[in-house]
Amino acid sequence: MSRKKKPSALRRVLKWSLKILFILWLFTLAQVFLLRFINPPFTVPMFRNWIQHGGFTSNWRLRNTWRPLKEISPHLRKAVLAGEDQRFLSHHGFDFTEMNEAIKDMASGKGFRGASTITMQVARTVFLWPDRSWVRKGAEAYYTVVIELFWTKERIFEIYLNTVDWGTGVKGVEAASRKYFHSPCFHLSPSQAASLASILPSPHRWSPIKPNARVLERKKRILIDMKKMPLI
Repeated sequence: MSRKKKPSALRRVLKWSLKILFILWLFTLAQVFLLRFINPPFTVPMFRNWIQHGGFTSNWRLRNTWRPLKEISPHLRKAVLAGEDQRFLSHHGFDFTEMNEAIKDMASGKGFRGASTITMQVARTVFLWPDRSWVRKGAEAYYTVVIELFWTKERIFEIYLNTVDWGTGVKGVEAASRKYFHSPCFHLSPSQAASLASILPSPHRWSPIKPNARVLERKKRILIDMKKMPLI
């Protein structure tokens, strides 16, 4: 009798596992599809911070600072593309050219540098928990594919600019513009835009108003590359 029960129990476990995976798959598809039309009220890291601090804080929601793409300075849009993802319009979520360059730099001893695209950054900022595990990386790749499938490039870029971390407690371009330059994001100058874009790789260590040598070098390069960037 016990031998007959084991295969039956195993089948039940596999059956329920497949059901759970199917439900999770549908849930993630619904998540991404809905955000094509609805602005996310918060990101997963923001919600995590809210739980850790035991309640609401003044900056836990994005509603008051959300700006449509057309209300964001064109200089800032070009600066972010120049600094973060110059092939954004031509790739489908993964920039294999940039990945190859990053691998070459590591192999030659130049050090590690990220190769994340704007879509990949949106995937981990909006949907995923902060972690460096392989499970999280796999989830990031999955969400990247689904985002590129359901959203336009304009929508991806709009959500990125409104959810990206620009310093401690500073989420999105409007909050960053007002904090650092006391101005709405639509009025950012080319220099201010390049300053903001230059700190995105490390917004908690770098400042656009008190730049170190590395930030100044990035800003200089971004100002040059902005001239080649399309306006999304």
